[in-house]
Amino acid sequence: MEATPTVRKTFAHGIHPPDFKEETRSKPIRRFPFAPVMIVPLSQHIGKPAKPVVAEGQEVERGQLIAEPDGFVSVAMHAPASGIIRKIGLAPHQSGRMVESIFLQPFPASGQQVDPGTPCEVETASPKEIITAIQHAGIVGLGGAAFPTHVKLSIPEDKSIDTLIINGVECEPYLTTDHRVMLEQTGDIFTGIRYVFKATGAKRAIIGIEANKPDAALKLRRSIPGDMPVSVELVKVKYPQGAEKMLITALLGREVPSGGLPADVHVVVINVATAAEIGRLLPRGRGIIERVITITGPAISKKGNYLIPIGTPLRYALDQAGLHEDVSEVVLGGPMMGQAVSSLDIPITKGTSGIVAFTSAETNHRPEKIYPCIHCAYCVDACPLFLNPSRLGILAKQGEYERMAAEYHLMDCFECGSCSWVCPSNIPLVQYFRIAKGIIREKKAQS
Repeated sequence: MEATPTVRKTFAHGIHPPDFKEETRSKPIRRFPFAPVMIVPLSQHIGKPAKPVVAEGQEVERGQLIAEPDGFVSVAMHAPASGIIRKIGLAPHQSGRMVESIFLQPFPASGQQVDPGTPCEVETASPKEIITAIQHAGIVGLGGAAFPTHVKLSIPEDKSIDTLIINGVECEPYLTTDHRVMLEQTGDIFTGIRYVFKATGAKRAIIGIEANKPDAALKLRRSIPGDMPVSVELVKVKYPQGAEKMLITALLGREVPSGGLPADVHVVVINVATAAEIGRLLPRGRGIIERVITITGPAISKKGNYLIPIGTPLRYALDQAGLHEDVSEVVLGGPMMGQAVSSLDIPITKGTSGIVAFTSAETNHRPEKIYPCIHCAYCVDACPLFLNPSRLGILAKQGEYERMAAEYHLMDCFECGSCSWVCPSNIPLVQYFRIAKGIIREKKAQS
């Protein structure tokens, strides 16, 4: 029997929350039906919203371009179903804002097929052509950040890349999306890696997977094409192992400098589902119109991993998955870094990796009172970036935001939530940090 890949050392600090993955990790991906109305936000990514190229009343085919990139840090949008454009206007968004969106009413007999477009052939395309194709396919980071993938792969002239890391860690509790993608879309992942090799000039790739997914690791390891310099490595089960800085440290022993990017240490990191989409879409000349999402949690009766059209209203998705009447909270993403929604009338976007619904039985057990910091240093021991969350929290309450950034490296925080998880005083440290960073960015934009 083939040996399991060796478990590597991990990063320092971090935490070990329960993973709650048992109920969905073995459930294969199932396709979702079309909702009566699809809402496609023009802003589903970091950067400038896409620009509509369709009009109200126009009929569109599934996969057709409906919005084009409006600048370099922007990506295209495509029709998730064949139907009629009913409206272009404001709609609720998970950010809490109203954003410009395209309302699409699918035809009653709309099928799942998508006509092929002009393929981008990896053998003949230049790096620039591959990056342009990724932008026009609308591909963003599918791990949750939704950063435009073509921007990440556009390496500055003064940087060089020697290693590509494919992030299959999926350390967030409850989520099993990437796990199923690794098992069911293996060929697409390796095709995607070929494109990224050529786009970035990387000489090798490492697929990093947490040790609680040995089946995915072995499946990928056995499927590595003979001509590709790819290895599969298991890392220890720890949160936030999937953060790109932590994964680079675990796999390569390199440390991304404060304020720096992976390219500063000659690395590019992309999510495994993002690699699969590159490998699936570019050879067919198509755009991203659906993604795999884990729908789970105590308030869901039909837990599973679903292939869901982009723009599906959250309320419709939850109804299809069997939402309990006793639902108390719905989180997009995982419970550590995800966002609790204030409305179910928002659409699923490219950055939605999971939907976790909780009942009052779970939320009622959470302590609500915030106590003063007792200087226990649990948060300091948990922080994977060796920051001082206790001190940052005190400064945040005092409104000393500039000092937080200048002296205590606030902007390095990627809001993993480890500090809040271990705090015995129930101080919402991550929320303090988000507010502080938002104020700092706003002041910078105004100056």
